[in-house]
Amino acid sequence: MSTPKVVSAFYERIWNAGDLHAIPDLLAPDLSFRGSLGDEMRGSEAFADYVRSIRAALADYRCDVLQCVTEGERAFAQMRFSGRHVGPLLGYEPTGQLVSWWGAALFRLRGERIAELWVLGDVAGLELALRAKRSAHSASSR
Repeated sequence: MSTPKVVSAFYERIWNAGDLHAIPDLLAPDLSFRGSLGDEMRGSEAFADYVRSIRAALADYRCDVLQCVTEGERAFAQMRFSGRHVGPLLGYEPTGQLVSWWGAALFRLRGERIAELWVLGDVAGLELALRAKRSAHSASSR
């Protein structure tokens, strides 16, 4: 099992480093994307806006590929997402606390670029973490 170079670069450069200038190198111009928060979009500018919104809510945001299976133009990755909750997310006000959750990502590659990406994140688990962090944050500020 190995992670395609474009998938590794996608997470390291765009998500982990926040380098939106890498988008034209790694994503097809007509990218089709569905994020784990339910957002569906097409095109690199819409995707860049999505990245900005997630990174604004979660400082030090990380996407870690735990394992990846590749066959032909398809790749499927088991993921761990994490970040420090510094902006509104899923209706929860910032707690400043670290949150993490699991997910999976299904890629369709076109040459050296990602043409389609569908991310399935454990949003229920993320909401539980945000709720718990909010309760702990509220209790400590009393």
